[in-house]
Amino acid sequence: MQMKPIRIALTKGRLEEKSVALFEQLGYDCTAVREKGRRLILPVAGTNLEIVLAKAADVVTYVENGVCDIGVVGKDTIMEMGGTFYEVADLGFGRCRFALAVPRGVDFYEGYHTRCIASKYVNVARAFFEKKNMDVNIVKIEGSVELAPILGLSDAIVDIVETGATLKENGLVVAETIMEVSARLIVNIASLKLRKQEIEPFITQIERYLAGGKQDA
Repeated sequence: MQMKPIRIALTKGRLEEKSVALFEQLGYDCTAVREKGRRLILPVAGTNLEIVLAKAADVVTYVENGVCDIGVVGKDTIMEMGGTFYEVADLGFGRCRFALAVPRGVDFYEGYHTRCIASKYVNVARAFFEKKNMDVNIVKIEGSVELAPILGLSDAIVDIVETGATLKENGLVVAETIMEVSARLIVNIASLKLRKQEIEPFITQIERYLAGGKQDA
């Protein structure tokens, strides 16, 4: 009887592209993923692996709940959501950073009023200001968070920044970098115990590849 497949949840979009490229470098046939159409669960030919395509937050949920054994997701999502799983490798791609950004020319730390922060990442923002012992109001924004200071909703934003071009175009500058983030390989705790012989070689293969310095920076 064939074992049920090892399921790997990939974050749809750019991390999916980079992950598939990594798997192909390791010798896996990802043709089905490249030609996925509208399908979201795809086999890796000649293996007992299955790729599941999902939104970042769902990758964490699927791995934590054991419906997927392995996941590739940004450290930003892990920091915001938390969760119980093993974070086993920094894959080195999808690099960006969490930053506090403010309108150009504004000294964010001047004065004593309670500041308002807009962010999609309310838990990350809260933890950052708690470390500073600063009392702030945090407003959750789902869309373009850069709008909040322009519209007068917030004094600043906490967001993911890659090049800073979007900030610049909207009159914002980085006041402080909170943390560098990148894509991580995560594994369900029970899966690693119960299917160790299948999962460990896959992890080792990725770690060896990364140790060879071939990852996309």
